Amino acid sequence: MEKIMVFIPMYNCEKQIVRVLKQFDKEVLKYIEEIVIINNRSTDNGEEAVINFSKENKIDKKLTLLRNDENYNLGGSHKVAFDYAIKNNYDYLIVLHGDDQGSIHDLLPYLKNKEYENYDSLLGSRFLKESKLEGYSKFRTFGNIVYNFAFSILLGNKVKDLGAGLNMYKVESLKNKYYIKYPDRLTFNCYMLLAIKSYKQNVKYFPITWREDDQVSNVKMVSQAFKTIMIPIKYFFRRSKYLESEHRDKIIEDYTASCIYSIGGKNGK
Repeated sequence: MEKIMVFIPMYNCEKQIVRVLKQFDKEVLKYIEEIVIINNRSTDNGEEAVINFSKENKIDKKLTLLRNDENYNLGGSHKVAFDYAIKNNYDYLIVLHGDDQGSIHDLLPYLKNKEYENYDSLLGSRFLKESKLEGYSKFRTFGNIVYNFAFSILLGNKVKDLGAGLNMYKVESLKNKYYIKYPDRLTFNCYMLLAIKSYKQNVKYFPITWREDDQVSNVKMVSQAFKTIMIPIKYFFRRSKYLESEHRDKIIEDYTASCIYSIGGKNGK
């Protein structure tokens, strides 16, 4: 049976992280070996919320809480998680954001029928016909669809979401660490989409339910929009040379994290 871990990036989502952990019912846990929460130097009490929840509620799987040794941003946290999955011999890694906008139950059909085995990546999309959006404005929906179309034209690949908070990766496809030079910022996922095209990865988009209520966005809309649209344009003219060049603001030799708390197994040890 394949070893699957779930990576939950956490940044100032104390109010939401407990709701995310409550998603891991018995049906989901059948397929999961370990839940790894990576705290990117939050300034709230998210770590305490995780530890208290773990002590008060029995999760019959290993639960590990890591804290980045520096603020690596969302992309950097992905790199910590990818490295953890590689070092611990996981076959697949699921990304589920800690702000409770997505639901891991949307992946259940693919876990049950093992369809994920046919792909390097399963990518959640908020904009498929079967997807459901709750509290997401029509303006933002329209903007995302326009960006999806622009990426699709410039990449020559159908792009159905630039980066939702629920994805699944085959760890084997990550072992050469092609992603290290990608930005540690929120645009990290956009560069992962470039890799799909450049490295001819086998990818499937699947519909998800996406909701916004008490989440706090860290995106500065205007500057983020400009940076995002420039990515496929630059890639279009330079192709693989662009993808293989350095895109980080700060060069980090090793993305490290410290273990804050760990509990696991049926014996709770």
